[in-house]
Amino acid sequence: MSIHNNYVAILAGGVGSRFWPESRQKLPKQFLDLLGTGQTLLQNAYNRFKDICPRENIYVVTFESYTDLVKQQLPEVPAANIVAEPSRKNTAPSAAYISHKIYALNPQANLILTPADHLITDERTFERQVFETLDFVSRNNHIASIGIRPTRPDTTYGYIQYEAGDGEELFHKVKTFIEKPNLEIARTFLRSGDFLWNSGIFAWNIKTFLEVLDEHLPELNDVFIQARDVLNTPKEAKAMEMLYAQCTNISIDYAIMEKVRTVYVLASRFGWSDLGTWESAYEHSEKDYLGNAVYGKNVMIIDASGSMVKAPDHKLVILQGLEQYIVIDTPEVLLICERSKEQQIKDYLAEVKRNKGDKFL
Repeated sequence: MSIHNNYVAILAGGVGSRFWPESRQKLPKQFLDLLGTGQTLLQNAYNRFKDICPRENIYVVTFESYTDLVKQQLPEVPAANIVAEPSRKNTAPSAAYISHKIYALNPQANLILTPADHLITDERTFERQVFETLDFVSRNNHIASIGIRPTRPDTTYGYIQYEAGDGEELFHKVKTFIEKPNLEIARTFLRSGDFLWNSGIFAWNIKTFLEVLDEHLPELNDVFIQARDVLNTPKEAKAMEMLYAQCTNISIDYAIMEKVRTVYVLASRFGWSDLGTWESAYEHSEKDYLGNAVYGKNVMIIDASGSMVKAPDHKLVILQGLEQYIVIDTPEVLLICERSKEQQIKDYLAEVKRNKGDKFL
């Protein structure tokens, strides 16, 4: 496997509504430093892959109104490597678009498709397992996924069940992909030992993926075949504006992964978290002796515990008496929410939209 055939596509077009009010439509979570690391989630994702493939082989797939944000945060990425989607159509069109685009440049390419919003603490192990996954798809006509060995019965992740002992030593054939379960089912998954968290990281040889796409979602494949002559040319953006309206709004999991019989998974451990909610950010934050995660230079805690507080450095915030709360203070919005109810933030956003319009979204 030549490293020059390795490509990475970072998906960075989402809204990140579960991190509202800090994540907003004009500045969603992938462009924020949610954990105070000094880098945004997108910058962390890019840096994670710099040694895995040539830097000119790293692409960012994003919503067209975010292209300037990508340029600002990743000035080393060539403009041609920022793939702007004219509308949000979920992850299957994103995967199809970038795969056709890269195939036009290098039919031998192997691609890793990854979300921009992951936290990974053991980056050395992650890098090794990404190389193993790229090597696997370069030698086999299979799609591969990187699954995470679960450490708790989590209800916020999808799961992958695999066939133990099947396939190569590291890779196991996938039995099924499962949507987010309830707590009782998640506990059953954890006890069984053959379920993994679905990280949303997939890999394939480009030629293999396009064959699979043509078999299982031919109408989507045909959209990008129409654009074959203009991909990687100045005419591409205009063509995409017209063609994207024809794309099915569907996830790659549902459209492809749940239907293909030759998907394999690598069971991994590298300190992974999908930073999808404030609760996940709380879990990975440093905490004081009362379990409070505090972001803000002038936050004072009095008789409060188990809470997450995020406020601008210039603002004095005094928190007294709250237990197990999320408090997020932004210039326009203050959110005070029980941690146990944070899954309802998307519902609150719908109420805001109905009562206040788009001003605070």
